[in-house]
Amino acid sequence: MLTLAARFAGVAGLVALVSGCQALSSLSSGDIKESAFRPSENPVTVDSVSRNNRLAELAKSQHPRILATYGGEYSDPKLERMVAKVVGNLTTVSGNPGQAYRITILNSPNVNAFALPGGYLYVTRGLLALANDSAELAAVIAHEMGHVTANHGLQRQQKEAEEVLATKVVKDVLGGNPTANVALIRGKLRLAQFSRNQELEADAIGIKASGQAGFDATAASRFLQSMSAYTDFRSVSGATDASLDFLASHPNAPQRIELAQRHALQFGNGGGARDRDSYLAGIDGLLYGDTPEEGYVRGNTFLHPKLGISFSVPTGFIIDNSAAAVTATGPGDVAIRFDGVAVDKRTRLTDYIRSGWVAGLQDSSVEARTINGNEAASARAAAEGWQFDITVVRAGDQVYRLLTAAPVASTQLDSVAATVGGSFKLLSAQEKAALKPLRIRIVTVQPGQTTGAIAAQMVGVDRKLDLFRVLNALAPGASVSAGDKVKIVTDR
Repeated sequence: MLTLAARFAGVAGLVALVSGCQALSSLSSGDIKESAFRPSENPVTVDSVSRNNRLAELAKSQHPRILATYGGEYSDPKLERMVAKVVGNLTTVSGNPGQAYRITILNSPNVNAFALPGGYLYVTRGLLALANDSAELAAVIAHEMGHVTANHGLQRQQKEAEEVLATKVVKDVLGGNPTANVALIRGKLRLAQFSRNQELEADAIGIKASGQAGFDATAASRFLQSMSAYTDFRSVSGATDASLDFLASHPNAPQRIELAQRHALQFGNGGGARDRDSYLAGIDGLLYGDTPEEGYVRGNTFLHPKLGISFSVPTGFIIDNSAAAVTATGPGDVAIRFDGVAVDKRTRLTDYIRSGWVAGLQDSSVEARTINGNEAASARAAAEGWQFDITVVRAGDQVYRLLTAAPVASTQLDSVAATVGGSFKLLSAQEKAALKPLRIRIVTVQPGQTTGAIAAQMVGVDRKLDLFRVLNALAPGASVSAGDKVKIVTDR
C-alpha cells in the first residue's frame, strides 16, 4: 500500500547511489549481476588496461548503477573528443603514470563529477554546461584523478568499516550509556572530517596537476565560484535532486575557493591556458535540462512528447522533473505528485482508487469524472495531519495519477487540485512535433547588444537574465562586449 504522507516524503525523487564526488565504497558488488554491465559504445578513454584489476573489476560492477542513477551515457563524438583532449593532457603529469582512466559523460542535468577506485571517472553534461573553458574542466577532472591516485576510495571504505564496527560495539555492548553515545557521535564527526580532508587534498592534487599540464591554475577557484552561484540560483528557482550534485558532500564553497586561490599562487596565480574557444565549440549543441524521455518543464507546465500528455500547476509552484516522478511544490506547503501506472482496461477507475493503494481513503468521496474528454476519477484521503486529492486519468493503455497534498488546515487543496486535474490533456500530433529539447548554443555578441538583450533570446527557462549570468560566470552588474562568445539556452 502506498502511504500518502507529508508532502510525499521519501518518494519525491531518485535516491542517489553516489553523490558529490564520493568514492563508491558502500555498495556491494554482489548486488548487480555481471551480465548487467554494458560497456560504452563510444567511451572517452585513455588506455584500456588497468594495473589494478581488483579495483577495476569492483568499479566495473558498479558502472551500471551509475548509469541508471544519472540517466545513462551521453553520446556526442565532438564533445567526447574535447573531453578526451583535456584528459590526455592531464595524464602526462599524473601522480601515478601507471594508472589508466576511463571517463564517462553522464546524461544528467545535475552538476556533478566523481571517481571510482580503479580509474573510472564520471562527469555530467550539466557540469559541462556550467564550465566555461577547458581549464575549468581540467580542474574538475584533475580533482577526481586526485581521489584515485591518493587511494581515497580505499581509505574511506576502511574508515567506514571501522565506524560500522565501533557503532555495533557501542550499541551491543555498552547499550544506552551516555558516555558511549558521546563517543559514537565523535566517531561520526571524525569520519565526516576525514571526508572533507579528502576533498581538500584532492583539490590540492588537482590544481597542481592541471597547472603542471599547462592549464590556468586559477580555474579551480573560478569554477567553484560558478558552482556557488549555481547553487544560489537553484535555491530560488527549484531544481532536480540536490543530492546528485557536486556540492552535496563537499566542504563549504568559501573555504574551498580561498584554498584553491592559495594553491594557484605556486603557478603565478594565472598565466596558463584556458582554451575557451575550443571548449565552447565542444559544448555547442549540448543537451540542456530534461530529455525527451523524461518530458519537459516549460514554465508552470509539464509536457511529455513521448507519452503525449501535459498538465499545469498554479502560478508560484515549482516543478521538479526527476526519474522517479514529477513533483511540484508551492506556497503553504502544498505539493503535487504525478506518475503513471498500468491498469487493466476492464478495471473502472473508481474501483482502481478503492483497490488499496491509497491510505486514509474517504470512500464516499470517490466519483467518476471526465477530464478534457478522458475517463477519470477522483477522491479524497486524510492521514497524519495532511489532506489529499487523488485524481486518476486514463489515456490509452496508461492511467496517470495526480496527487495533491496540503496540511489539514489548508484551504488551498480544492483550488490547486482543480487547476492541476482540469489542465490534464492529450497533446495533438502538432503539439508533440513542436516540442524540442533545450540545448546550449554558443553565440557571438554583436555591436550594441546588451546582456539583457542576449539573455532575452533564451527560451524554455525562467529568470533568463540570472541564468545567463550563472552560465557565463558573469558577476552582478558585469556586461558583455562585442565579439564575446557566450552561452544561451534555446530549442534551436
